[in-house]
Amino acid sequence: MTVPPPASGLTPVDPAAIADIVRRALAEDVGPGDVTTDATVPASQRARGGFVVKQACVLAGEAVVRETFHQLDPATVVTFSRHDGEACPAGDVIGQVDGTARTLLVGERTALNFLQRMSGIATRTRQFVDAAAGRITILDTRKTTPTLRMLEKYAVRAGGATNHRIGLYDAILIKDNHVRVAGGVRHAVAAARAHAPGLIVEVEAQQLSEVDEALQSGADIILVDNMSLDDVREAVRRAKGRARIEISGGVTLDRIPALASTGADYVSAGALTHSAPAIDISFEIEPC
Repeated sequence: MTVPPPASGLTPVDPAAIADIVRRALAEDVGPGDVTTDATVPASQRARGGFVVKQACVLAGEAVVRETFHQLDPATVVTFSRHDGEACPAGDVIGQVDGTARTLLVGERTALNFLQRMSGIATRTRQFVDAAAGRITILDTRKTTPTLRMLEKYAVRAGGATNHRIGLYDAILIKDNHVRVAGGVRHAVAAARAHAPGLIVEVEAQQLSEVDEALQSGADIILVDNMSLDDVREAVRRAKGRARIEISGGVTLDRIPALASTGADYVSAGALTHSAPAIDISFEIEPC
């Protein structure tokens, strides 16, 4: 893996959003109480836990882990020796939690679920970014876990890629269904410009004739969907100086070098979020 961008360069997730997500996750897992821990561990027992990564990864999720333990007990001390966006070798101890044993045991699974999932996305994203070698910008999609989009898109940023639109509200993407309902690309683009003049307008095209129509309509970005490499190159040639080109559809890690060679500006990959495997991370607790 290449050297990551500094963690300080990452745009953080709104703390209020993190607090809400963690609150719901703890309520789902803990319910009225951890009967096993309450039955077997004295309330006064102190403990220390360490997060150990079992495979090389890119870390993401530090703030969510902190929030998890702090919601259970604000006096819990959480420290990280590695930070979001950093590459971690297998066997690395990336963080430590000091507090009551009950707090550590109750929060363990929720904290790990977030950390493993987010680090998995960051790690998969870094692989795509490395494969692109700076020749094309890697974008994510809206193919995220419902209610966890902010965390998953943050993990994409930790991996070194760029977020596409966050939701349906912050950019216009006119897809084939919109075109059919609106009565054509020109009608759809004109209506979009009139409705939200300050937003970027992107139009999906599945063949070169649709690329031409999108260009004539004044689209800012053209999403070439499931086109051959030759057609993507031709779309880039036609759009040069008039619109940017984004590649989508059937994007896999092994195809990134070839897609980058087309001269397109962006390539979006749902696999960054919907197919990233969780990283194997353990939380090892010792009494103290």
